[in-house]
Amino acid sequence: MKKLITTLVVFICITISVKVLSGSQSFKGRSLPISSTDNSIISIEGADRITKTMQNHVDEGRLPGVMTMISHKGNIVYWNALGMRDIESEDPLERDDIFRIYSMTKPITSTAIMMLVEKGKISLDDSVSKFIPAFENLEVLAEDGTRRAAKRAITIRHLLSHTSGLTYGYFGDSKVDKIYLAADIFSAKNLNNFVNNVAKLPLLSHPGEKWNYSVSTDVLGFVVQVVSGKPFEDFLAEEVFKPLGMDDTAFWVPKNKIERFVSRYQILDDNLQLKDSFKDSKYKSKPARVSGGGGLVSTASDYIRFAQMLLQGGQLEGVRLLQPETVDMMRSNQLPESHGPITIPGWIPPAYGFGLGFATLIDQEITSDADHNGIFRWAGVANTFFWIDPEAELIAMVWTQLDPFLVYGLENEFQSLVYQAIEETKKKSLAKSSNAE
Repeated sequence: MKKLITTLVVFICITISVKVLSGSQSFKGRSLPISSTDNSIISIEGADRITKTMQNHVDEGRLPGVMTMISHKGNIVYWNALGMRDIESEDPLERDDIFRIYSMTKPITSTAIMMLVEKGKISLDDSVSKFIPAFENLEVLAEDGTRRAAKRAITIRHLLSHTSGLTYGYFGDSKVDKIYLAADIFSAKNLNNFVNNVAKLPLLSHPGEKWNYSVSTDVLGFVVQVVSGKPFEDFLAEEVFKPLGMDDTAFWVPKNKIERFVSRYQILDDNLQLKDSFKDSKYKSKPARVSGGGGLVSTASDYIRFAQMLLQGGQLEGVRLLQPETVDMMRSNQLPESHGPITIPGWIPPAYGFGLGFATLIDQEITSDADHNGIFRWAGVANTFFWIDPEAELIAMVWTQLDPFLVYGLENEFQSLVYQAIEETKKKSLAKSSNAE
């Protein structure tokens, strides 16, 4: 059991030479370099405001624990872990603890696909049926309930951009969503079984004609497996995680790391209730079906390295996974105007397009958030969020383990606080320059 403390605050806006972990264990992960206050773009007052806001969520019983991290130009300028990893055991959240990142798995799977595209092993315009024969001769469910032949085949590009015509079942109330739920596709015994079961179901729309969040990225995971000749989890471990130094990212938590695994909670009757304890979680053992759409666990220090690789055009510390033009394509809107902007009520305003693995802001005038065009982002259903701001050379993350999704508008609040702190720093810098003159 980790050392018990009342609250862990990792506040990294001070020099490395100063002890910053106040009663915590020392951090052993690789992470990114830690910045000093001299070059931080986050004002001291702004950082304090972020800390107090997040601490208030914990003190008021809204969040079991929360991790926040900001990096700028490849250096961590703020890192904060508050509250509990597990409430029952009174074990504090530490900065190297392991979270379920759910759909933040999708950008990683999309990266794996694009690595294979760069190697010439697949093309974005290849039909999925080339790799999964069951995806030939798909049908669309018409309004009258009849099935009609799809106008075109699903391509790799359609899967990456969520325009495949597939769906999830959980997030919509269409006839096709109900068919998905009845088919119980997520009980499949392995990835091969899963994709073949999905192929039997009707499409929500003709491929390429509508954006709809779906199991597309799970299908891509199987494509990686077929094309590479390796189990999907092995490909990620060998080709992505090891090169990037993502030592704690996997589809399950090994026994020697289970004491770092964060318990998941839910809000019932305005109280926090345990939903998935670290002690008996299914993540303690390798899953029968690994999910490229939502199956990974990770740490902040691991994921910031992955995000930094994307921000730097596909390379990190001399290791290149992708070419800059490939990353530019991934974070650029791939949806035609006829699809309109995408929106997820309460989170993504109707100002976003979708690239090859991320939502990307394309109309900053519509959104009321503190952001600008070119930002790309995604999230996980237990309220783990990240965004990358290429213009500001910034990455920011806020993570907890709590249902329901989008509770308390956590990311929107955090984003506003981050950019407010940045603006404060800019104003101080301008004032300092004026005084110097």
